[in-house]
Amino acid sequence: MIVAAAHKRWIQTSLLAGLLAAALYIPYSLRAPHGPGGGSAPGLAYGVLGFALMLYAGFLSARKRVPTWRIGRTQTWMKGHIWLGLLSVPMIFFHAGFGFGGGALTRLLMGLFVIVIVSGIVGLLLQQFIPRLMMELVPMETIYEQIPQVLDQFRLEADQLIAEVCGPFPGQLEPRAASKGGAARQRPRGERSVRDPVDGAEPLKEFYLRHVRPYLHDELGSGLSLADRLRRRPLFDHARRLLPQAAHETLADLETICEERRQLGIQDRLHRFLHGWLLVHLPLSVALLFLGAVHAVMSLRY
Repeated sequence: MIVAAAHKRWIQTSLLAGLLAAALYIPYSLRAPHGPGGGSAPGLAYGVLGFALMLYAGFLSARKRVPTWRIGRTQTWMKGHIWLGLLSVPMIFFHAGFGFGGGALTRLLMGLFVIVIVSGIVGLLLQQFIPRLMMELVPMETIYEQIPQVLDQFRLEADQLIAEVCGPFPGQLEPRAASKGGAARQRPRGERSVRDPVDGAEPLKEFYLRHVRPYLHDELGSGLSLADRLRRRPLFDHARRLLPQAAHETLADLETICEERRQLGIQDRLHRFLHGWLLVHLPLSVALLFLGAVHAVMSLRY
């Protein structure tokens, strides 16, 4: 596995530390008169160590937000975030004696801790799986931040293709209507053989305005069927049979644009899915660290 190969030393260190902590916990738990708990000296030691590991894992977010902090390499912090964060799991459970505590704050802390750890594991798995899936499903992948500009270019180019063959039409986009950043990418199409309006191409305009244009402007519009390659092909085949040979090149270009639009939609959804878990993981991690500090102060004071 890629993660295991790249993080071998961290895995070995974390596993060794976890086994050592477990070896010390077993005799402690057997000898404790009232069972293991966070108030005993070993329990406090496990708690301090577990919270320190959590703080280290949480510091990665601050490290990313302040690039001027040149404290170690980002990759090193990421590896520590993953494996030392996982190492905090046995430490915290050893601290709690594998219980969720009797107070509301303690139960809340343990619940948050479990959710943060599970969401982190889910995020790690997504980061291994989704990029490879994107390479398979989105061979025309572009820079994610430039997707809106690329879509603007698709819409402008498609309108110009139809205007060349069928003549101008109401609502047609002009080059100045493109996004401020301009096109993020130009797709070479070579020299086009069609430059003047083509006789008998009126069905192409109707097909474009009914199916293609709504899809390029809003994938929830009437062109939604074009998002499915199996449903799109019969529509283009039917349009091709209605058109003269001189308009087939334009229709092929529109089909290419629709395919690239479909792939950008997949890229957008996968990107949102890949990063969506952070909406759970990050705020709950901050809440966990804050409440953990409150718990530590209250425990030591009272």
